[in-house]
Amino acid sequence: METPIISLNNVTISHDDGPLLSNINLSITPGEFVYLIGRSGAGKTSLLRTLYADHDIDQGEAQVCGFDLTHLKHRQIPLLRRKIGIVFQNFRLLKDRNVFDNLAFVLQATGWKKSEMEAQITKVLTSVGIADKAMSSIHHLSEGEQQRVGIARAIINSPSLILADEPTGNLDPATSSDIMELLLNINREMGTTMLISTHDFMMIDKFQSRVLVCENGTLTDPQQ
Repeated sequence: METPIISLNNVTISHDDGPLLSNINLSITPGEFVYLIGRSGAGKTSLLRTLYADHDIDQGEAQVCGFDLTHLKHRQIPLLRRKIGIVFQNFRLLKDRNVFDNLAFVLQATGWKKSEMEAQITKVLTSVGIADKAMSSIHHLSEGEQQRVGIARAIINSPSLILADEPTGNLDPATSSDIMELLLNINREMGTTMLISTHDFMMIDKFQSRVLVCENGTLTDPQQ
């Protein structure tokens, strides 16, 4: 049996005012494409932050990409995050740098040689359909193009897992469809596991896959 890329057993996640999500049990196998839905404030973002070690676990056991989150040392966090690509709703790009330099910044931070950077950046920009935008200022890109840069940044180190927090939340329906199709293609062609938080039920209906629900202080899988 394949080892899960995400495994949570009786996990509790809290905020300052008490538990946010309790008794979370979850198993996601490599290569899955999974949606995470729930009302605003239900805990979706906190769950994603927990998976990339930006929010602590109060109770339970958690494994992500082969790392034990409950016993993770601070020096191990960068190693975990090299295996995870993160896509944000508001893109979080460096506005004072062009597209190429946004991606080069990530490669420099993760130890790439300068001589290898250009080929890797060209490869990922081609894969997300904006190879011609490498020298463009972020300010000159549409929101859809900015999200493609965000996705390129997420996949530039060939992660095992992508966590996307409302990746179509700032986009119009046609652009949202293009972005979801791009994420699905990455999942299919690269085998990258996807966990996507979304309110976009039109996209869930159009691109059907497994759905997890954050509600009533816990996580449920209606298909189980």
